[in-house]
Amino acid sequence: MPELPEVEVSRLGITPHVLGQKVKAVQVWFPTLRWPIPEAVKLLQGEEIVAIRRRAKYLLLDCVHGSLIIHLGMSGKLHVLPTEQPRQKHDHFELELDNGMSLRLNDARRFGAVLWQLPDETHVLLASLGPEPLTDDFDGERLFALSRGKAAPVKSFIMDNAVVVGVGNIYANEALFASGIDPRRAAGKVSKARYQKLAELIKVILARAIVQGGTTLKDFMQADGKPGYFKQELSVYGRAGELCSICGSKIKQIRIGQRNSFYCPKCQR
Repeated sequence: MPELPEVEVSRLGITPHVLGQKVKAVQVWFPTLRWPIPEAVKLLQGEEIVAIRRRAKYLLLDCVHGSLIIHLGMSGKLHVLPTEQPRQKHDHFELELDNGMSLRLNDARRFGAVLWQLPDETHVLLASLGPEPLTDDFDGERLFALSRGKAAPVKSFIMDNAVVVGVGNIYANEALFASGIDPRRAAGKVSKARYQKLAELIKVILARAIVQGGTTLKDFMQADGKPGYFKQELSVYGRAGELCSICGSKIKQIRIGQRNSFYCPKCQR
């Protein structure tokens, strides 16, 4: 599933081609993705895209009448290509732009979403989200304060979107390894100093992943069709049974919150 870096890479990829363009037509080829595509998305027709933003794993394309919200789901990809290029299998939604290009959502599993948000309103899916991890609103003080008394594993805690958005499974594993924190440890048992280090490393790892174009494990591709290269820098994720790059112990794999989790039994405590 595309995580925050992959969504940010998608935003950066489509922005030069979409920002400032007028929408000539809105094509809905499959009206029911994760949720039905609302008729209000047709309000984009004839409007200029004045901003392209990301909130957590959602992309927002703003115009005067509201914002188109796109979620990539499990396998969604955004492509910018000439409008006359034939529609491909699993192309479900398209914005035809006045520069002769189109923005298309391709989603084989159809678990993505295309939604609408009115001006000066916040969609229900965005209403309860925590701070963005790459901003000053997120730090170790926040993690420490919110974690007190919590028995849930620290990995589940930092993946809670009410705590901080966008720390998905891949990057939670990597940040905890870099911080030396066992993912099974109760969130309330992690010290303030260790949370400060963890918050700093979450920022570093997410920023590095964005620079590398995200992580391609199976489905994710950038808007230009290139894979993400951060996979080459993964220290523990997907490396069960391989040797830890620091101590040489075998990386272990367990399930935490129904997610595959990877850690070094010696380096993380």
